[in-house]
Amino acid sequence: MRSSLRSAAVLSALFAVVLGLHVVQARAGGQTGAGRGESLLYVQSPEIARRAALSYDSLVADLYWIRAVQYYGRTKLAPGETKRYELLYPLLDFTTSLDPHFDVAYRFGATFLAEPSPGGAGRPDQAIALLEKGLTAQPDKWQFVGDIGFIHYFWLKDYVGAAEWFRRASMMPQGPEWMAALAATVLHEGGNSASSRRLWQDILEGDNPPYLRERARRGLQQLDAIDQLAALNRMVSAYALRTGHPPTSWRALGAAGYLRQIPEDPSGTPYQIDSSTGEVMLSPDSSLLPLPKTEHAP
Repeated sequence: MRSSLRSAAVLSALFAVVLGLHVVQARAGGQTGAGRGESLLYVQSPEIARRAALSYDSLVADLYWIRAVQYYGRTKLAPGETKRYELLYPLLDFTTSLDPHFDVAYRFGATFLAEPSPGGAGRPDQAIALLEKGLTAQPDKWQFVGDIGFIHYFWLKDYVGAAEWFRRASMMPQGPEWMAALAATVLHEGGNSASSRRLWQDILEGDNPPYLRERARRGLQQLDAIDQLAALNRMVSAYALRTGHPPTSWRALGAAGYLRQIPEDPSGTPYQIDSSTGEVMLSPDSSLLPLPKTEHAP
């Protein structure tokens, strides 16, 4: 019985809050027509909403979060390729102003904002601004830091920036160590192998868990293998330029004075040479596979 009374009281209070917000809007001269209503916030000021909420800030924040999700969904499903999400950031900003610890609104909201149009707002800048706002309220929230890194990585294609945010997340009090490994991988993918190597070396020599140091050791071996493959394939090109055809075996390269023995990768597995093209590659048996790829040169 008491539980039912408490539930009824909460619902009554929530109804009063919503009614109060509409009264505030009406006094401010807001329009509520069907055509206009989809493009209006209930109240333009979070501070006004907070006062009208009568200490039910979190409940009102829930209402605005639901409105933000509905707005995003309706816009995403609307016909046509040209979609406008101009109210998405204001709704999310409003929600998180009412409840600065509304983690879901920060993280999912940032995804909605960063996703390219027409599936999302195409505003990674607003996504980062929302997450940085969350960090102001919760400075130790490493998840927000990591999310900013992923926005730099996936949508801005800023690999150096992404790596820095991942590294920062790994150094926070509750931040996972694997974020540092992710930073090193991303640096290489962005074409910054030297920085990637330095970061792997720092992880290997630092006070890190054994699994992470082993991952760093493997990362360094992979970078060495990439450098060795580049040198070996330059040798193949030189042979082809000299003879007019690519080498068909290691024996051919040895006979021409380029090699004394079959080269091995840093794991101790012999490299393979393609008999038709002369390309040198890792053996399928190598523990270093798959090698990280470089998508963009610096």
